[in-house]
Amino acid sequence: MFDLELFKTNPKTTYLATYYQDLAKKLSEAETLSADPSMTSLALEEIKVLKQQLADLESQMLEIVKKEEIEESAPLGLILEIRAGAGGGESALFASDLAEMYRAYALTHNWSFVLLDEAKSDLGGYKDVSFEVSGKEAYDDLRFEMGVHRVQRVPVTEKQGRVHTSTASVAIIPIRPIEKVEINPADLEISFTRSGGAGGQNVNKVETAVRIVHKPSGLVVRCQSERSQLRNKDKALAVLMAKLETEKTEVEEKKLSTERKSQIGTGDRSEKIRTYNYLQDRITDHRIKKSWHGLEQIMAGAIGPIIESLKSGQTGEEEEEV
Repeated sequence: MFDLELFKTNPKTTYLATYYQDLAKKLSEAETLSADPSMTSLALEEIKVLKQQLADLESQMLEIVKKEEIEESAPLGLILEIRAGAGGGESALFASDLAEMYRAYALTHNWSFVLLDEAKSDLGGYKDVSFEVSGKEAYDDLRFEMGVHRVQRVPVTEKQGRVHTSTASVAIIPIRPIEKVEINPADLEISFTRSGGAGGQNVNKVETAVRIVHKPSGLVVRCQSERSQLRNKDKALAVLMAKLETEKTEVEEKKLSTERKSQIGTGDRSEKIRTYNYLQDRITDHRIKKSWHGLEQIMAGAIGPIIESLKSGQTGEEEEEV
């Protein structure tokens, strides 16, 4: 039902609603005049024009409100999780390369890119890492990145020049406006530890890292990016709220752990969405069967063309791989 009063109270449609009201008044006057035989022809023509103008205004206001609702329900950002997969130490290094690629891309869009938690390998790569990414259209751009990424290259530790194949998994969890998620403190298991560095070494002597387990759902959230225990706890709780809200709105209320598993799979080399082939200076996205060259620039954050192709559904002919 069309409720003009609602449009009059919305700042984005106030002017149109007022104009609509004025035209509706003119329409009423024209309909009254149409009863006069001497004015019928002229009045009917005006009525036709006014009704069309009113219909157009109604469509405009409805479209504005619809767009506003979509924007309000859109994710405020996302949680980006990257984990090393098959390939040992090389996969951890590749996970680190992916993290830097996304960080660079975020910087070009002036998005916030905040480290939440990390576990580093002995070689300095990431066993797993998570970031909070906030900014306009951040989720829209990065949602297609979820899945297994495969790299083919000669590792820095390879002495015989052999090409190795490794994988890293990416999960994207949207942070949506939270309507209402109630958490019973008794459902939380909160522990504090020292922030870990490469090889599991402690880099802090104070227990500032926070680990929260939500017992009913089994969700585990960690945060060690802040210097104080309280701020890490607040950040971890905010991430937990986002994950619970995502879980709440998923189709058939599947658990988030199930969703993440469907995104990441097992991390096996065969479950790939994209291959980064360093020998041929080429990236191939297997979902749209399209390839790009200039791997060095892409890994430095120039992934815009890939993201745009995925968003538009552009396809190409997949090149044969080594």
